[in-house]
Amino acid sequence: MPAYCMVLCSETQDIVVKKSAFGLVNLPVRLYSATESQSLASHMLHKKDLSRIQFQRVAESTGKEVPAEEIVKGYEVEKNQYVILADEELREVAPEKSTGIDIQEFVNEAEISSLYFEKPYYLEPDKGAGKAFALLREALMKTGKVGIAQFVLRNRDSLCMLKPHGQGLVLNAFRFASEIRSMEELSLPSNEKISPSEVSLAIKLIEPDDPVSISVKSGLERTWGS
Repeated sequence: MPAYCMVLCSETQDIVVKKSAFGLVNLPVRLYSATESQSLASHMLHKKDLSRIQFQRVAESTGKEVPAEEIVKGYEVEKNQYVILADEELREVAPEKSTGIDIQEFVNEAEISSLYFEKPYYLEPDKGAGKAFALLREALMKTGKVGIAQFVLRNRDSLCMLKPHGQGLVLNAFRFASEIRSMEELSLPSNEKISPSEVSLAIKLIEPDDPVSISVKSGLERTWGS
């Protein structure tokens, strides 16, 4: 199986496509966030004069503010017991910064649970990379495959999926399996008696052959509401 690698730079990224029969092909691209927050930002204000509320870094033991140069990062290993790591030590244990996104394999998108999708990014070909970009996009589109890749994002090993989207390519960062919570703690119906006619009625609302009549809707509401 050919290995594909996308090489990252600060603003412009290169998709480096490696294939023994065709040598090395560089696809410089730009990466943009595909989403933006639509929430309305709010601030905490003093009711009397609407001045902004400021927060201070205060030590639990003294109640006094601590200057930034006296603050260290600690990881709690047991209750009230911490391991302190200096910035140099954190850099030593951090994943090696990769200049590439290595596509490990190609799979059908249906094989990937949407639970793993975390954040999508748009890829845009840089100058001179349009044809190579389109070739990769079309190959993925024709085969119905997506690329599963590994790279370092914000000093953290990350997985992602590369897939065609319209005329472009989307890189979707993944959550790791360890970040997905189990459903075992939920109380879910498992032994409910559901008749074939009830299932058929529900399917008609999802995939109606004809517009669903009011009587069908009301009948379903009575069934589910009872």
